[in-house]
Amino acid sequence: MCPNKGSNSKKVKERKIDILLVVNMFLTGFDSPALNTLYVDKNLRYHGLIQAYSRTNRIVNEQKSQGEIVVFRNLKKATDEAITLFSNKEAIEVIIMKPYEDYIKKFNEAFLKLLEITPTVETVDNLASEEDELAFIKAFREVMRLKNTINSFADFDWEDLAMDAQQFEDYKSKYLDLHDKVKTDHGKEKVSVLEDVDFELELIHRDEINVTYILKLLADLKETKESDKQKKKKEVVDLIAGETNLRSKRELIEKFIEENLPLVKDTEEIPQEFENFWSKEQQKAFNKLVEEENLDKEKTKRLIEDYLFAEREPLRDELLNLLNGEKPSVLHRKNIGDRLLKRILTFVETFINGMDR
Repeated sequence: MCPNKGSNSKKVKERKIDILLVVNMFLTGFDSPALNTLYVDKNLRYHGLIQAYSRTNRIVNEQKSQGEIVVFRNLKKATDEAITLFSNKEAIEVIIMKPYEDYIKKFNEAFLKLLEITPTVETVDNLASEEDELAFIKAFREVMRLKNTINSFADFDWEDLAMDAQQFEDYKSKYLDLHDKVKTDHGKEKVSVLEDVDFELELIHRDEINVTYILKLLADLKETKESDKQKKKKEVVDLIAGETNLRSKRELIEKFIEENLPLVKDTEEIPQEFENFWSKEQQKAFNKLVEEENLDKEKTKRLIEDYLFAEREPLRDELLNLLNGEKPSVLHRKNIGDRLLKRILTFVETFINGMDR
């Protein structure tokens, strides 16, 4: 039970409370998008029922498209009456999700369509045209959407699906490869048909995969038996490859695993060793950037700091002002400005974004 509504509502929103027992509060004035499941053991009716059910119905981008309600009493008739009263009878079909089995069937059908385009994960690399790549993107995006919906059910089990978890992760990695290709390939003169595709990366993102989590994985890898090390390493690398916020860091993390981790004597030393490694690599990359582009080091450092603070991409004139010596002609200003912007944003994405614990 909850004697202090204000205090506990804040803790729920901050995800400091996993389970909350409520007698007759939190029906109004409480909004927590993270709240997913409501267990009901009370005879609710009309506005009280709608208000209670609505506590789970706050979406979180594409990550949470609906809530789950587990009822221990027969409230089917009361639920239909409440929805009809406050909306209309037809709304019942829209508001109430279909049974779990219906989404399993839809998922398996979507998976079969995906296999028609790319029978194996490897065939994604052999797609002949951008139209073929677009077909794969749309097919796998539908698989992701349905997986996201199914994941909200308490009954969810990979055994119910025609696609296993490893297949999903492998296809997801290829999907992200295509996303990276589209977003970084600005050299082509021809307009890409993939340029405006919404990859809906919110369906993939998971907040718990951060630096702290990576360090835990590295500690587990360090303590793994030598005979199992390669398998464990692959699991770590595959996980990194499947996370949108870590893909730019994959090569560096692999380098740390190969070159530094074997030299660490105690797992408790890993956080400090990783931080030292990251700082050195960041400084090396920064020096390389300013040297290759002939930039003023202090101005570049300030521009990156300002970008991180204001969260506003630097303007072309601001970027060109970083150049030492003679400024480029009007004909070359756009190309040079675009290149500098891309390199600075890549540097920030790789070494700074997502690195707070």
